[in-house]
This record gives sequence, structure tokens and C-alpha cells, in this order.
Amino acid sequence: MPPLKPAPAQRRSPDSRVERTSRAPGRQTQRPRSTQGKAPRNGTPESRISGAHVPGSGAPERRTSQHGARPAAGASRPAAGNAAIPPEGERLNKYLARTGVCSRREADDWISRGWVHINGKPVVMGQKVLPGDRVEVKRAATQQQAGQVTILLNKPVGYVSGQAEDGYRPAVTLIRPENQWQGDTSGRRFDRAHLRGLAAAGRLDIDSVGLLVLTQDGRVARQLIGEDAEATKEYLVRVRYGRIEREVEAAFPRERLQLLRHGLSLDGKALKPAQVSWQNPEQLRFVLQEGRHRQIRRMCELVGLTVTGLKRIRMGRVTLGQLPPGQWRYLRADEDF
Repeated sequence: MPPLKPAPAQRRSPDSRVERTSRAPGRQTQRPRSTQGKAPRNGTPESRISGAHVPGSGAPERRTSQHGARPAAGASRPAAGNAAIPPEGERLNKYLARTGVCSRREADDWISRGWVHINGKPVVMGQKVLPGDRVEVKRAATQQQAGQVTILLNKPVGYVSGQAEDGYRPAVTLIRPENQWQGDTSGRRFDRAHLRGLAAAGRLDIDSVGLLVLTQDGRVARQLIGEDAEATKEYLVRVRYGRIEREVEAAFPRERLQLLRHGLSLDGKALKPAQVSWQNPEQLRFVLQEGRHRQIRRMCELVGLTVTGLKRIRMGRVTLGQLPPGQWRYLRADEDF
């Protein structure tokens, strides 16, 4: 395979190369799995949430930017404007997840530990929150949440994003002290507790490389791959067109490129519009806001392209940058998806 040709300056990105990848025949790629939830990280003695503004609290309303940025945590505050509770009420765990305080799984854990109160009283599993109720999350919960980590890995070929399968090792096995990037400026030191509950938020196929987000924080997963996730993901994709491996851009029909941008369906459901452009004559750049199973490879197959290499270089506002293959770093406190 010849090396990639440099793209014109206006079409290049910091991560402008993707290698051809392959794997042994008969191996299966991993199936996607969704997780959920994200919210502020640290806390004061207690955090308060209500379905209406708390008079005199002095706390600003929780706001989420178009990029999903989190507000300062822990202050007494009302729920977000879109957190209106229906008259019949809403299950507390769902409410906490929807308002970005935690994931449903975390909410259930907090409720079982007595860390969530409604109107000053401990709640029970399955309890609903009603309009006008005041929900309080105790400091112990926010302290636990503050200790959760998110790890960025440059996944190489041959590792699965989730649990081991078909003889392939899970990507989490690369999270070892000796593989931590020397350029990590997070200030965190590796602790084996950081591996507990660590899960991929947005998977990469065995054949694919690049940015893999592993997190203990269900809020991060929800922000990246939840049903209401707005974070986009960027990929560099090397392709061939039939037997054509060089100067693919010149041979590929423009109307088919337009189909990649909008007009395709997978599994009977129309795909959301995507940004697709040529990075160089053999490589496409995809920006997606959804993540179907092997989506890019299947999209390309529908228009006659074969993917020979795929690299994810960005999730939300966090980029792969200079992180070397097989190495990892912690998400910094000043970074947000």
C-alpha cells in the first residue's frame, strides 16, 4: 500500500493519516453497547435540585451549552429549564439522569445508600418526584462522583472496545502504568481503582484505530452516546473504489458522495445528515452525530466503496492529538466533550 499523499493545506487536520488495517478472517467485531448519564463532578455539603426555582437560593439555573459543557457543581440550584416534571411525577432515577446529575445506575446506588432525599426525607427505590418537590443529593454522593475518571486511549488494531471475544484482548488491558503517555498533563497518577467499572463510551471495531473514551462516569457516556447526545465524532477513512486504490476521488461519482452526506438508511432507518469530504485523493473525512453498528463501513458499502482503514480523531471537543498508538492519558479537568 503506498503512503498517504499530503492533502491540500485547507483540507488537512492535525491527525491527517490513517493506516490500512486488516484482521484475521472469521473474526467478528464487537457489538455496540449504550451507557448513560453525566453531570457536575464535585460538591458542597449537599446539592439541591427542584422542579421550580428555589427563591433566595442565589444559585444560577443549570445550563448546558450546545457542546454539553457542565456547569459548576454542588451549588443549590433548580433543575434545568427542560427538566419540567409531568403532573403524574417521574421516577427519581430517571429524573436525576435526565437533568444530568448522574446516570440511572448511579441514582439507584445513591438511593440505596440513603444519599438522596425528597423534601428532606430519604427516598425508596422506585419513588417518584413530583412538581414542586425539592430533591437533595448528599455530599457523599458528589464526593464519590468526583473520584471517577475518564481515560483517552489511542486504540490500535486487534483490540476490542468491550469484553474479550474471539481471542482478542479488550482495550482496557492497555490501561497500565507503563502505557500512560508521558505528555499527560492531567496531574493524575494511575490507581488500580480507576479500572473498576471502566467502560467504553462509543466503541471502535477491532479493525479501527484512534480515540477510544473509557470512563467510570455514566454522565460522560450519556453525553457521548446517549439518546439525546449532541457531541459529534470525527473520523479519517481510507477507501478504495472497486479495484481503484489510487486517485479514488477522481473516479468516485459526486452524486454518490452526496448520498454519503444524506440519503442513506441502515436497518430500515434513515441516517442523520453527515459531513463527508475528501481529505486527500484516497481518504475521506466523516463527521457523524450518531453511532450505528459499523456505520461508516456500511455506509461506504452502500455506495460502492470499501474501507481499508478507519481512524477516529475526535469525540465532541476532545481530540486524539499527539497521543501515540497503544498509549493513554486522563481527561483533564479543563476538558469537556
